[in-house]
Amino acid sequence: MKKNFLSFFLFLVLSANVIHAESIKIGLGSCLDQDYPQPIWQSIQKEDLNYFIFLGDNVYGDTPSGSLRKMKNAYDKQKKVLPDFLSDIYIFSIWDDHDFGKNDGGADYRFKRQAQKLYLDFWEISKDDDRSKRDGIYFSKNEVFFDKKFKFIFLDTRFFRSKLKGAKSNYIENIEPDATILGNDQWIWFENELNDDFDFLFIFSSIQIIAEDHRFEKWSNFPNERYKLLNLIDKFSDKTILFSGDRHRAGIYRKNGILEVTSSSMNKPGSSFDEIDKYLIGETYPQENYSVLEIFENIIQIKIKDINGANLNSISYKY
Repeated sequence: MKKNFLSFFLFLVLSANVIHAESIKIGLGSCLDQDYPQPIWQSIQKEDLNYFIFLGDNVYGDTPSGSLRKMKNAYDKQKKVLPDFLSDIYIFSIWDDHDFGKNDGGADYRFKRQAQKLYLDFWEISKDDDRSKRDGIYFSKNEVFFDKKFKFIFLDTRFFRSKLKGAKSNYIENIEPDATILGNDQWIWFENELNDDFDFLFIFSSIQIIAEDHRFEKWSNFPNERYKLLNLIDKFSDKTILFSGDRHRAGIYRKNGILEVTSSSMNKPGSSFDEIDKYLIGETYPQENYSVLEIFENIIQIKIKDINGANLNSISYKY
C-alpha cells in the first residue's frame, strides 16, 4: 500500500528503474490470517521484490451470519502487522471468501457492497479507480518489461457468482444455463480486455481454474463458465499463465499448454493428505508457502517456496 507521498515517490523511482533491471520479481500469496503469526514475510522480504500480489483471503473477517462486525477489526489488525517493506513496492490484490464476508459466499451475500467498501478503504483504492465506481473488484494493469507488453487481469470470483451445488466442501457441478462466476458485466469487460495488444497475459483468480478432481471450490464447479474462460484464452495458450490461491496448498497445473500456479497459504497450512489431479505437475504442498514470478528478457521463471524461502517446485517458461 502506498501510505503517503514519500512512499508513492519511492515507488515512482523504483518503477523507473525496474524496466532496466536484470529481472522483474513479483511475489504472490494468499490466505493470510491477521490473528496468526506471519514469519513468512522475513523470507519474502529477502526476495527483493518489485511487486506483491495478494490472491485473496488477505484477512479473515467473515462470520457464519455474514455480519461484517469482524471484518473492520480484521483489517485494522492486519494493517498493523503487515511489514513496512510493502509500502516501498507496488501492491495488487483480489479478494476471496474470507475477505468478501461469507465463507464460500457469492452473489447472494447481502453485505457484499459494504464489504467492497471496506476492501477499497483498506487497499487505499482511489475514488477515480473503476473499482470505486462499479460492483466488483475486478481490474487490469498493463506493464512494459524489456520492451514487451504484459497484461495483468485480476478477476472477481465472488461478487457475481451463482450458488454452489451440493454439500459444503463436497460441491458438485452447477450446469444451470444461467449459472455464472463472473456475471454478465465482468464477462463483457474480460472479453474487451483480451482485445488489447499484448505480448504476455497473466490472469489472477482467487479460486482454481484448471484443477478438477478435488471436492472444494473451483471453476469446474461451473463447467460452462470454465469452458468459456479456457476457450477465450485458448488462442493465447503460448503466452498465458494463470494464478490462484484459496486452497491452503500450493501446486502447478497445466492444461492444453496453459499453466496455473496456486499459491496458498501464507500462514494457515493445509491438511497433510495426498492430492492428485489429472493436470497437476508434481505434487501439492500444504505447508506455509509463497511464490515468486520472475520475468527475464526471454524467460519467465516461477518458484513455489516454503516459509524459509526453500524451493518446493518451479517451472520455467520461454516467451
